Amino acid sequence: MAIEFKSSEPEKTATSKNAPQRAGFNWNTEIRFGAPSVSIEERMVFTERISLLLETGVSLLEAIKALQLQAENPLQAQILEALVDTITEGKSFSVALAMHPEMFSPIYIHLVAAAEGGGFLPQVLEQLYKMDEKNAHLRSSIISALSYPAFLIVFSIAVVIFVLVSIFPKFEVLFASIKDQLPVTTIFLMSLSTIVRQYWWLILLGLGAATSTFVWWIKTEAGRFALDRFKMSAPIIKDIYVQIYLNQALGVLGLSLANGVPITTALKACKEVISNKVFAHFLEGINQNVTEGRGISIGFSESPLIPPMVRQMVSTAEQTGNLALIMTRIADFYARELNKRINLLAKAIEPIMLIVMGVVVGLIVVSLILPIFKLSRAMH
Repeated sequence: MAIEFKSSEPEKTATSKNAPQRAGFNWNTEIRFGAPSVSIEERMVFTERISLLLETGVSLLEAIKALQLQAENPLQAQILEALVDTITEGKSFSVALAMHPEMFSPIYIHLVAAAEGGGFLPQVLEQLYKMDEKNAHLRSSIISALSYPAFLIVFSIAVVIFVLVSIFPKFEVLFASIKDQLPVTTIFLMSLSTIVRQYWWLILLGLGAATSTFVWWIKTEAGRFALDRFKMSAPIIKDIYVQIYLNQALGVLGLSLANGVPITTALKACKEVISNKVFAHFLEGINQNVTEGRGISIGFSESPLIPPMVRQMVSTAEQTGNLALIMTRIADFYARELNKRINLLAKAIEPIMLIVMGVVVGLIVVSLILPIFKLSRAMH
């Protein structure tokens, strides 16, 4: 899920009489290196503790002051101090939160605004904590499942480079006498060894330039859209990304609708949660359908991205008036399915990687042993 932290200038939206500014903040999907931010875990601690303090009768202002004294992250301490100042000025909690997109997402702000108007702030904060907890668990599951295959890939590359740089050069003089009789694989690996040893700086420079170019490209509109479109069309990973985005989007929509946030406001905030432009365009289409009075299920039924089960359940939920409940159930279902699918994918990748490593190692060994046998026969 990822996991994306992305901020922009806030813009005003009306959700209630205490309408906050909507900060462009992608929740748990993209990390912007070098930009200061508060981690999901730190936000979870803040949400859980302030909910508990409010339930025990502590005022909001005193609760934030208490948490400020306990904050270990300097940025978080500054944010909490700013919250205290803003609330002391007479502004609402949601307005104060909207001034700090580096910690609070649009949906977090909208739900707090709705809860302030309805008088059920502790309950909403508890629900926000549970949603953050689910997202953190999903992200942890993805990282855990993919860490071992990633290690195998890095280890394989390191072994091949070590053999090319340290082992093959020792056989150059030995194989010089039968150069015309060497297997193709041995000639190829010997040549590759020479290139790596003599032009390693050029290779590193080329890799660095290619990486920098790719990073620059995916930050452009065209590159970002191309990458997002690839995620939504490539075999295997398409289904995984669709499930990730459905889990995020429907979870946010379900929680928003259950707490009185208008559906159009929830859809706009939900669009900020999703980092993928293709899926965000789908949400924009749904919002337009709702604005035009066509309902939410039309957009789901017309999109090729959405699985048939989701189309049917959303359509039924809209007819029966149970959108919040059904969307939350679907989000929970896809959270479980994602864990299963990612674990199965990781288990399938591991033997494939081991086979690839075995083939590479076997090719290297054969490329060294066959010439040695030929030399041995020639000597006899």
